Amino acid sequence: MDLPGESVQFKMAPIERLLELKKMAKEQDSAQKAGVLMLFYPAHDTTTNFTLILRKSYNGVHSAQVGFPGGRFEKGDHSLKFTALRETEEEVGVAKEQIEVLTELTDIYIPPSNFYVKPFLGITRKTPQFILQQDEVEELIEVRLDHFMDDSTIGIKTLSTSYARNIEVPIFKLNGHVVWGATAMMLSEVREMLKQLY
Repeated sequence: MDLPGESVQFKMAPIERLLELKKMAKEQDSAQKAGVLMLFYPAHDTTTNFTLILRKSYNGVHSAQVGFPGGRFEKGDHSLKFTALRETEEEVGVAKEQIEVLTELTDIYIPPSNFYVKPFLGITRKTPQFILQQDEVEELIEVRLDHFMDDSTIGIKTLSTSYARNIEVPIFKLNGHVVWGATAMMLSEVREMLKQLY
């Protein structure tokens, strides 16, 4: 299936200058790289779920935010796909060998932290036994696919961010959590793909 790409991601983009900032980072070759994984799996009640995590509070731009398991490309990682799988195993305890990566998604630039992120979509055939990395993950958020696909999960919220105060941003409301920014943009692309099948 073709990726819908940035045009769909930007439906959930919280800032107008994203393209300009992305262009600047590419020209300067200054951004770090990271890989994240959107993991789908069968839940015990036979529904299809995917995982998000609530990050711990810390002194950084992504403190206490909802995101995908994943992280920075490190020396020794032979690809961003490997990075995403390694970080997923570290953060939520799902072994790399249990995950089948189906596709990579459109990469995304995150201005506040100056990262290029490559998202991947993967599945497990069995319900994982999640083990959370206590110093990084505050909560595992298991989102039902049918809940995610419901139009009522999409909204607008006024937030203060690392780059602006009291701005209206597009959000997903999932399991009582507000999901916005880069994670919402990645979810927007996956949702658009799934709408072709759902």
